[in-house]
Amino acid sequence: MTDQTRVVIFDTTLRDGEQSPGATMSHSEKLEIAELLDDMGVDIIEAGFPIASDGDFEAVSEVARRSKQAVICGLARANFRDIDRCWEAVKHARRPRIHTFIGTSPLHRAIPNLTMDEMADRIHDTVTHARNLCDNVQWSPMDATRTEWDYLARVVEIAIKAGATTINIPDTVGYTAPRESADLIRRLIETVPGADEVIFATHCHNDLGMATANALAAVEGGARQIECTINGLGERAGNTALEEVVMALKVRHDIMPWTTGVDTTKLMHISRRVSTVSGFPVQYNKAIVGKNAFAHESGIHQDGMLKNAETFEIMRPEDVGLSETNIVMGKHSGRAALRAKLKELGFDLADNQLNDVFVRFKALADRKKEVFEDDLIALMRDQETGDAHDRIKVKFLRVICGTEAPQSADLILEIDGKELRTTSQGDGPVDATFNAVKALFPHEARLQLYQVHAVTEGTDAQATVSVRMEEEGRIATGQAADTDTVVASAKAYVNALNRLLVRRQKSDPDSDVKTVSYKDAG
Repeated sequence: MTDQTRVVIFDTTLRDGEQSPGATMSHSEKLEIAELLDDMGVDIIEAGFPIASDGDFEAVSEVARRSKQAVICGLARANFRDIDRCWEAVKHARRPRIHTFIGTSPLHRAIPNLTMDEMADRIHDTVTHARNLCDNVQWSPMDATRTEWDYLARVVEIAIKAGATTINIPDTVGYTAPRESADLIRRLIETVPGADEVIFATHCHNDLGMATANALAAVEGGARQIECTINGLGERAGNTALEEVVMALKVRHDIMPWTTGVDTTKLMHISRRVSTVSGFPVQYNKAIVGKNAFAHESGIHQDGMLKNAETFEIMRPEDVGLSETNIVMGKHSGRAALRAKLKELGFDLADNQLNDVFVRFKALADRKKEVFEDDLIALMRDQETGDAHDRIKVKFLRVICGTEAPQSADLILEIDGKELRTTSQGDGPVDATFNAVKALFPHEARLQLYQVHAVTEGTDAQATVSVRMEEEGRIATGQAADTDTVVASAKAYVNALNRLLVRRQKSDPDSDVKTVSYKDAG
């Protein structure tokens, strides 16, 4: 890249983002998100970690085959086996890249128990091996911001001489601050021989809430590639949010004179899709794509907005894919209106998909006077998280609750095509319902999170329930929406169980998950 005004956007939603506990995506979901990223103009898509599992390898390979414009990248540790596996996956892309890394800080050097010299030799050998396979090689010194300066400069020089074309400087634990981020990149470019012949990249985590600021500061220091994820998804507190850096560069071009190739009008759609497939809701006050990002309640703000939108908005809603058109939806609305409204919200449905959603929409409209945009988004999320191939499905639920305990739940589940029924008691209707599910489908998964929030206002509002479950280190998140909170809870719990079964199969492909025991407790 010779244009120093251009910043390359490297999206790692499918790799680092998917490492968020419970955020695992299915094969088809990964392909869909990769297609949306490619269509949006993302320069590089890190599609996964091919050595991690056969499923990851297959997903990276298929993304590579389907890619149109974006570079398709796979991650590999600093050993020949990882690198070879990565190359086998990405070589099908029009523009493949191998990304290899090793931890260089004192804490990370202690893990493989390598001396500085031994690690330096390994970096030279593995980068050379990667470059012999692919002419586009990225190298990362993991935990670079806590690596001794002299050693960091030394290994960066080694990687460049071995053939790396991109040097990524990760703030792996979100430790650095903006001034340090800029200074580190600037100093490496000024000091390391050959630094002017490669692209420097920045990869920031948000543990101290400074990921976006650190990434933009690194660009100020000379980095020309930003690694980021949709919605800031990622391990712990997440990564630099793609939508934030892209819009910051666009809105504040006066002080940050760099451009990207991202079509920002597609940000809202992909944000919602990633939220749906990952099971991670976007916080209401999230910059750019949050529900409240373009909402105004204060009287002063509303008055100013009515007179001039620029009074309190530095971006136009349409710049990120929002429309100001307001089509009121209710029980008298037809398919055409529903299709138009869903398209406005970022959901472009085929005729058969529309027919399925329309039936659910009418059922919801019969229970609610007005169906709001958030209701429709919740409806689509519920539609998509319920897979026709799920082994467990909620068929019937009736609960008895009130001031006098115990509460009880009468539940029918369809498990592998067979309907089973039981009645269970518990400390409240939700506890009774979960006990009933466990009675029909015994399991050892532990409930880590149970969260409810109302989609809209009013007593007829839909409730969206999020459930996170853990089994032997595997974590899965389930979501569901319904005007009945207990029904939504049951569906979310079952959705998480279905996802756990998929994860169990991925981690142990030889296991026969179809033999998991269940019983008719009724």
